[in-house]
Amino acid sequence: MENSTAGGAFGLIFLLIWLVIYLFGCYIMKRICEKAGHQPGVLIWIPILQLIPILKAADMSLLWIIGFLIPIVNMVGMIIWGINIHKKLGKNPWLTILLFIPFVNFIYLLYLAFSK
Repeated sequence: MENSTAGGAFGLIFLLIWLVIYLFGCYIMKRICEKAGHQPGVLIWIPILQLIPILKAADMSLLWIIGFLIPIVNMVGMIIWGINIHKKLGKNPWLTILLFIPFVNFIYLLYLAFSK
């Protein structure tokens, strides 16, 4: 009995940690959208649908939602999104490269969300 209780507690802790990380990621994207001049609304908190305000903030077609679900095409979309967002935020578009470096990308998104 003790093993199932421990497993359940671990699962609950894992779920809570995942939820906090997800919500913080949504908040970061919300801030980036707002800084780009677009109010994301409630969609920013809903998986997949959060692509709508993210794409609108970068002045991209909503057809890119399909593109983001296709391997290789999604990388092209991410590059275009990064360049557009950087231009709107007054940053160097070449910094889009940082979005493709693991761990650095998260720190860089924090910078985009919270820098002036």
